[in-house]
Amino acid sequence: MARIAAISIHSCPLGRLGAKDTGGMNVYVRNLSREMGRLGWQVDVFTRRHDPAEPQIRQLGENARVIHLEAGPCELPKDDIYHLLPEFVSNLLRFQEEADLGYDLMHSHYWLSGWVAEELRRRWGLPHIASFHTLGEVKNRARLGEHETELRIETEKGVIAGADQVIAFSPHERDQIIQLYDGLPSKIKVIPAGVDPGMFQPLDRMEARRKLGISDSNILLYVGRIEPLKGLDVLLQAVACLKERGGLRLLVIGGDGQSDGEVARLGSLAAELGIDEVVTFMGTVEHETLPLFYNAADICVVPSYYESFGLVAIEALACGIPVVASSVGGLVTTVRDGETGYLIPQHRPEAFAQRLDWLLSDGDLRRRLGAAARASVARYSWPLIAQQVLDAYRALAERAQQPDVVSAL
Repeated sequence: MARIAAISIHSCPLGRLGAKDTGGMNVYVRNLSREMGRLGWQVDVFTRRHDPAEPQIRQLGENARVIHLEAGPCELPKDDIYHLLPEFVSNLLRFQEEADLGYDLMHSHYWLSGWVAEELRRRWGLPHIASFHTLGEVKNRARLGEHETELRIETEKGVIAGADQVIAFSPHERDQIIQLYDGLPSKIKVIPAGVDPGMFQPLDRMEARRKLGISDSNILLYVGRIEPLKGLDVLLQAVACLKERGGLRLLVIGGDGQSDGEVARLGSLAAELGIDEVVTFMGTVEHETLPLFYNAADICVVPSYYESFGLVAIEALACGIPVVASSVGGLVTTVRDGETGYLIPQHRPEAFAQRLDWLLSDGDLRRRLGAAARASVARYSWPLIAQQVLDAYRALAERAQQPDVVSAL
């Protein structure tokens, strides 16, 4: 049975969604690993220990497990992890040797993990597939005030140059890798992220609201990390334009202790705008609870300055909920403007408010867009996405077995 070494050093796939360093990437790694396991591949996900009480090995599903490795203190911002990467590599090698494991290929997630995989590639001679989830240079260009380091950007360039294949989540991300990082088009494969249509599906709205204890009639929903790049300040200003509408409620899901400063800033902004009584910061919630929140909402809003894919959008669409989103990155591919929601080309609160007002005022329009939304995500079903990734794995593994390819690794 083939075995994959998946590397997600800074963020454990078992982490609580919406916390500082957990989000769509965690969901992606967890679900992809489970699907690969169901398809008969052994998957070991190596991550940095984030909780001293966690066992070293946790099962993710059939043939899939998470392996926690020591590398510095548990509570550490991801910006401080880079200097711990050699220690992580050393402990990973020790685990591999003691367990007498052999791997067929590596799949890294994020630039820190890409560095680790490239180091292991030099030792093991294995093929390496890299996924970045976000890119430093793109973040810096997306919003004033972003300060991703030159170290990150140069490391990303090195990983892109060294990896055997790069999986981009949208045509937009592929183009950015080519234009900003000199990536070879032949090495880049576009495979989107997936969604579980059995978990994320339409439910009775009033029943969902009853279970969540929600009585408001016009409900907007935001799901994601609480950080400036996510554009929540724009959403709050848009809500302020609608504050005279009765029964209005904005639910904000995400945030943890590490994002308290940003939550406090946004809370102060809501108070200044006179909407603090209609905005509820819910904190983190279990991923399994999200379908209830999506179904309780009238509209899901994704006001980000940058999304390489935008997993929240397809989760909401799968629940039959229209999405109003920024016209950036992968959202341009997942949200069909005027068919499953609306794309806002500029980060102007008034533009968001106008589309939100249209939808809140027209139940027939919401239902029509919601019905199209559910149908639009059929191609993102996890079994279909996992098969595409598996095909990429197999092709790379077969190439690595050829003598001329092996000698070049």
